[in-house]
Amino acid sequence: MTSRAADRLIIDAVRHGGGRPAVLAAAALLGAAADLLIPMALGRAVDTLIGVGGSAGDPAGRAGWTWATAAPTLVVVALVALAIACDAVVVLMSGVTGARAARWLRRRVVTHVPAVGPAVTGRYPPGDVVTRAGVNVEEAARAPEAAVVAAALVIPSAGSVVALTLIDPWLAVALVAGLIVITAVLRAFMRRTTAASGGYQRAQGEIAARLVTALAGARTIAAAATGEREARRVLAPLPRLRAHGLALWRLHARAGVQAAVVIPLLETAVLAVGGLRLAGGGLTVGELLAAARYVALGAGLGSAIGQVGRIARARSAAERVERLLAEPAMPYGSRPLPAGPGDLELREVTVRVDGTPLLSDVDVVIPGGSCVAVVGRSGSGKSSLAAVAGRLVDPDDGVVLLDGVPLPEIARGTLRRAVGYAFERPALFGGPPGERSGAPTDGPTADTMEKTVADTPVGTAEDAIAGTIGGAIGFGLGGPDDAGPGHDLDGGHHRVRAAAAAACADAFIRRLPLGYATPVADAPMSGGELQRIGLARAFAQAGRLLILDDALSSLDTVTERQITLALTAGRLAGHTRLVVAHRAATAALADQVIWLDGGRVRASGRHEALWDDPDYRAVFQAAP
Repeated sequence: MTSRAADRLIIDAVRHGGGRPAVLAAAALLGAAADLLIPMALGRAVDTLIGVGGSAGDPAGRAGWTWATAAPTLVVVALVALAIACDAVVVLMSGVTGARAARWLRRRVVTHVPAVGPAVTGRYPPGDVVTRAGVNVEEAARAPEAAVVAAALVIPSAGSVVALTLIDPWLAVALVAGLIVITAVLRAFMRRTTAASGGYQRAQGEIAARLVTALAGARTIAAAATGEREARRVLAPLPRLRAHGLALWRLHARAGVQAAVVIPLLETAVLAVGGLRLAGGGLTVGELLAAARYVALGAGLGSAIGQVGRIARARSAAERVERLLAEPAMPYGSRPLPAGPGDLELREVTVRVDGTPLLSDVDVVIPGGSCVAVVGRSGSGKSSLAAVAGRLVDPDDGVVLLDGVPLPEIARGTLRRAVGYAFERPALFGGPPGERSGAPTDGPTADTMEKTVADTPVGTAEDAIAGTIGGAIGFGLGGPDDAGPGHDLDGGHHRVRAAAAAACADAFIRRLPLGYATPVADAPMSGGELQRIGLARAFAQAGRLLILDDALSSLDTVTERQITLALTAGRLAGHTRLVVAHRAATAALADQVIWLDGGRVRASGRHEALWDDPDYRAVFQAAP
């Protein structure tokens, strides 16, 4: 069953639509009122025109065309014009309201997912997250329009019962009997459609998740010539998607057939009763005409099947969006970091995923300014330790401290300025995805890029070089929330150059057509060059703690040694450095080695001392 939280999410989306949902509702209700008044006015006009209720001097009702006889017709015309105008406003406001609701929902999702952090991808595949933020948001945003239109259909139905009661109670009894049957059909349709829509949307999300995985491994698939097999894997949920789609179609068809049977029978029954009453003198011709129109309005409740189906799909989509938004965002404190060398301490840290421990009761003390290598076989918990050390994720048990302050108590901006991360497969941000520059003459030159940065007001340097190699390295520097040393405009630019040099990236960047101003999309890079850009970004960002999670794996031996020397004896020697290492040469240059085995610290100390243990040597022999 759809959660109440999902319904509240839809209500919140309506509230954040400004005054447009109110205009939509007012137009729909006014149009429904006009529809309800038209039959009565039409009946009066007919009775007036055929002479019923004429003046005493003209009992046959043929006194000629006067304002008295014309007024009922003019009222009908005015009501019809009002109904048409309201329908036009409803159509316009429906689109605007849906667009604004979708914008508000999508903004919430897009801002919330990064706030949750990397943990969100452990619960939801990236393709599924994109589906929830895209298709499901659009479907949920249609709920306000569908609800208003459905409510506008209820008003004429209820009003028709009242109007028929005033005309003749027996007509109202016949209409109410039919409406009870129609309401039962709608309730069953709503319940079943919500369940079927949820299954359909889950299958959509699964296909999207598999497709994203396939796109990430497109080169591997092409090299292995397994495209057809991968296509079958991606489309494996298609039978379930088809089954849910067919179930939705059958539900619509069944409800439509039921309504198609009930509504004509209802109209026939009411008109039969009205005909008998007319023959007996209990009704006028105009009243019978009005009654026929009211029956049609009342039976129009059956046309709400389409709107009810949209509401059901919107509610199931809103539930999927709400579950994503229910993921707790990583909270931050407000404490500043005291002056310190970058002492890092892990106390009884345990990390679990689906109940499986990745780290168990890890106690580690890393003195500020030291370089520590983390080694171990695959699956020993190296990346988990790197993740909790800089608070990409929080441990399930235990605490991590930087210079004596628990990481959750540190202000977000302060922590992110203090910690720099480099990963095995860095993602280069800083510009619109997929944009490629045209001819070189249309793009910035290195000189113009330098001047643009120099002339840009403080706080917008990142925007000035967005989408370039320089912007990718400086991504996160110089933002409006940064106020630390080295984040001034000029210093930030030189910091990017110095970081690139330390990462052995400066030379190949300068060989690019526009140097640091080369757009990322136009810079062909090998895996090692891409990794060096990621290292340069981490070097530029790190304030007192630098964490390298398998960030040297794609480098050749010579380049790795140069970067390792920069880490251990170069400009980064004053930082605390935590390096996930796979090569013995890297571990040998570290001040200390932490040896993980099965999520626990098996031993720690200097590489030379640990080398006497054959199990320790086997770690490097098994490493890639």
